[in-house]
Amino acid sequence: MTDNLYAFGLGIGTLNKKGDWLEVFFPKPMLNPSKNASLLFSEFDNQEVIPKKNLLEIAKKLHRTDLQSQAQLIDQLATSGKPAVAVSLETDVAPRSLPEAYLKLHLLSHRFVRPHSTDLTGLFGILRNVAWTSDGPIDVEELSEYSLKTRCEGRVLSIFSVDKFPQMCDYVVPSGVRIASSSRIRLGAYLGEGTTVMHEGFVNFNAGTDGPGMIEGRISAGVRVGAGSDLGGGCSTMGTLSGGGDTIISVGEKCLIGANAGIGIPLGDRCTIEAGLYLTSGTKVTVINSDGTAGDTLKARALANVSDLLFRRNSLSGSVECLTNRNEIELNADLHRN
Repeated sequence: MTDNLYAFGLGIGTLNKKGDWLEVFFPKPMLNPSKNASLLFSEFDNQEVIPKKNLLEIAKKLHRTDLQSQAQLIDQLATSGKPAVAVSLETDVAPRSLPEAYLKLHLLSHRFVRPHSTDLTGLFGILRNVAWTSDGPIDVEELSEYSLKTRCEGRVLSIFSVDKFPQMCDYVVPSGVRIASSSRIRLGAYLGEGTTVMHEGFVNFNAGTDGPGMIEGRISAGVRVGAGSDLGGGCSTMGTLSGGGDTIISVGEKCLIGANAGIGIPLGDRCTIEAGLYLTSGTKVTVINSDGTAGDTLKARALANVSDLLFRRNSLSGSVECLTNRNEIELNADLHRN
């Protein structure tokens, strides 16, 4: 164990009947904790399930340091009936266990790290498919037996989803955001200050917004949206999880993606995509010159990351056109004063 850590987290979680972790909640994760803190936390030695007596021993040591908040957390965990776990990451490496994977997702949603800035290689293979229910997380293989148990008790178990990712707000609620439907935001999403996500907005893990911003469309895994941008109702951003693509899609600052539009290329700043236009990397685009005449026709990927562009479909010919965008959008300040 080195003197310094990349990240540390103390949490409580849920085990299935076989003793496998289903999920872990880290109330106060730490990024790059101090040297003294690292030395103390190393005593946990990444124990899968921490004995209560060990928790109390460490808490006594922490109470004599400047880590009072962590000491108080340990006191709470020691009285919990849920199993406790400690995760110490010496360096930013791919997660090797479910608790490590959950710590990294927490770091993203706590805004300690930005999308694409921490190693999530192999994440899907580590996370378990879980039934997220009104009674908490339940192993899918144990769901039928548990549902029968609740029926016999005279109540119905509500199943919200069966997924590898829980909703973010059950674990982390970032400051200064407005979320109309919490089920639409996965743990591991990064929502910057001033972000508003409306009912049909969706934000995947390792993706999100710099804030402020209005999200009424879909932010797929790996996509970052710059400050002051507006994603209109039903619009979409193409992620890299499906189709084998390796281009990182992003949206620059003060961009507008119109309702039911979509992008498969990264946008520069102050770009606009007309409502209903889905722009993939191979879409043929005719560049309109400053005098209004048609210029070169090229694939949209050639315009990736270029700022001040307006993409539209010619209503007469049906061709996709690109011209200089002389207007930048302004968000309604009142909507983003969260």
